[in-house]
This record gives sequence, structure tokens and C-alpha cells, in this order.
Amino acid sequence: MITVQEALERLLSRFAPLEVEAIALLSALGRATAEDQLATSDLPPFDHSAMDGYALRHAEVNEGDLLPVSGEARAAVGGAAQLAPGTAMRIFTGGALPLGADTVVIQENTAIESNAVRIRELPNLGANVRRAGSDLRAGSIALARGSEIGAGEIGLLAALGLVEVRVHRKPQVAILPTGDELRELGTAAEPGSIVNSNAYSLAAAVARAGGEPRVLPIARDRADEIRARLRDARGADLLLTIGGVSVGDYDLVGQSLRDEGFAIEFHKVAIKPGKPLLFGLSDRLPVIGLPGNPVSAFVTFEVFVRPCISRMRGLANVFTELLPVKLEAATRHSTGRLEFARARLSRTGDSLIARLHRLQGSGSLPSITNTDALVLLPADQGTFEAGAELLALPLDIPTRDTPPFSV
Repeated sequence: MITVQEALERLLSRFAPLEVEAIALLSALGRATAEDQLATSDLPPFDHSAMDGYALRHAEVNEGDLLPVSGEARAAVGGAAQLAPGTAMRIFTGGALPLGADTVVIQENTAIESNAVRIRELPNLGANVRRAGSDLRAGSIALARGSEIGAGEIGLLAALGLVEVRVHRKPQVAILPTGDELRELGTAAEPGSIVNSNAYSLAAAVARAGGEPRVLPIARDRADEIRARLRDARGADLLLTIGGVSVGDYDLVGQSLRDEGFAIEFHKVAIKPGKPLLFGLSDRLPVIGLPGNPVSAFVTFEVFVRPCISRMRGLANVFTELLPVKLEAATRHSTGRLEFARARLSRTGDSLIARLHRLQGSGSLPSITNTDALVLLPADQGTFEAGAELLALPLDIPTRDTPPFSV
């Protein structure tokens, strides 16, 4: 049995970013840049005003002066106008700074008198002017390789005029549920049967992690059927099996993988829940065997599978930053394995408080709903007092029903 850290190191060493494709800009949302995205032009592309007001030559003006208004510059195509000496020009936010002007006085600090403007308060030289290239110079790096493209990144790339962007292909993830007890959603219940819910939760998790899930038909606890389904997974970038990786008489996934030519790199990790986790390779198809208990499958996906999908997506950073938390109440666990306990987070002052779910069994589906984080209970410590400081792997951003903006 290996540690969680050892398992992650072995896993990540076997994954690399997938091939590169050029896609339409909006389609790139959530994808990772495959190369440094260089600015194709200065940003902003021209000197312009940051405020509504009046553009002028700072050296020509004293506070209290009355200047003739020689025209206006709006946020529209047409280029910069020429500012006549000794005058001011009406300018609106985004308008091109008139040639010869170097400062904008905001509208609130002026007064209109006939066809002239009184400068009631003169700002510093260059005030309220956004200079060309002040955000980005042409040829500089706008987005580094491996950046995830979100809404802000889409806007930046659009501002630079990029119609397409080169990204890494989405990972295709095959999901193979196994077990005689499983029945498909929508079919009649038989005594002792359970719905194939793991396939749905894992497909959703794959999609949310940026992959494309492909759920295979259920494989019953027969070696020939499991092997046939394993062959159906060829062509995927990753295979996830569910169940059949423990030590029971009908846990046939491990041997079936070997029979199909997979080399098993490790089997069993010192984690709770999820100890039977398996990893193997065959013909460039990696397989991660997840336990069949729903919480075990959920936890091992978050800890082990998500970083592998992120690596294939081409992300520069594949691990989620752990958060410091304090336990709301005392708890205990069995030593020997690192436990990931489901928790809801709330904030008290500067601290994140973790309330552990009352159900921590590996088969308890309700414990993976309305859950913000997995709190790490170290393998070498069995008891934890209320207020104990621990680390947590965040799953979702905690929400609240009142505005948080009190500053």
C-alpha cells in the first residue's frame, strides 16, 4: 500500500497534455491555452480618456482659467482630432485623446460658461488618460501557456482581435460500471438491485473537470463480460472502472485488466475512503480503478482523477490549493490512513469553520451533497479537538443568503 503522495506522483508521471487544435474563441471557454498568447497590438490601441470631461494641454492651463471649447471627442471610430492651442475639447469615456492634449479634467471639476469651460480644479499632468500599450505592448505575453480560459480571458483575447485560439483537445473519458447488483436508471427494481448512480455522478464530475464522459454499458461480475467492455473503451484517453477492485471473490476487474494486457502500476493506497484504488496502463490507455462505494468513488475522483484530467487538458497548475480550516466540533478517526472527511464550510471572522457531515461512511450518498470541502485527517493522529487547525480540499465555493460586502 502506497501513500497518497506516492500515488499522485506515479499517476501524473503517466499523463501529458493532449494534441492541439484551433477553435473559435467562444468555444474555448474552459479550455487551456496550448501556447503563449501574444498581444497582436498595443492594448489599449490608442490614447483615450478614462472619464467624461475636457481634454487640454496641462502646461497652458491654470486653475480657474476659462478655455474655449473647440469640439468634442466621442468613443467612436474616426481617429484623434487636433487640439487647437489655448482651447479644451469635450471628451467622453473611451474617446481618442486629441493630438496635442495630455490631460483630462473630469466633468465634475469644470463649469460651462457660454461656449467655454471653466477649470475649477486642475489635476496632475496626464490625469484620466489611458495611454496606448499601458496594459499590454504588442508582442508581449497576454496569456501564458497552460492558462485556463474564463470569461475575462475571452474578453482579453477578443480585444486583441483573436478569432480563434489554439488549445488542447478535451480528454475523452470512458466510464465502466461493474457489478451484478446494478440496474440502469429507469428500469424496474429487482430485489437486491441498486441504481447505477456512480456512473452518473462520475460522468458529471468528468464534465465539470473539463473532460468528455462516455459511459459504457454495465459489466456484470463475469470476467468475459468485463474484458469485452474493456475492449470497448479503446480509443479513450482515460478509462475509469467502478467497483470490482477489492479482494472479494467477485472483484474481477484487476485480473481482467491483466488478461487484456494492462500492466498494473499500483493497487491500494493509504487513503480513507478509497483504499482499493488501482492504476494500470495498456497501449497508451491509462485506467484508474475506482472503488464501488459511492463516497469512495467520489473522493478518489477528486483526489486522483481530477489532476490527471487537468494535466491532459494542458493546464499549467493541476492541483487545487488546500485551505486552512478549523473544526467546529471534536472528532476522531482510525489511524493508519489519510482520511478525507466531507464537510460544510462557513466563515467566522478570519477563519473558515469546517462542520463535518454526520454521515462519514463510504456508502452514504447524502454526505457528498451540499459539501464544500474534504477535510484532511492525518494518518498519524486519531483525535482532534474543536478548533483544531487542519487543511481542506475545496470542492465548491461556500455560498450564503445575505450580501457579503460589508467593507
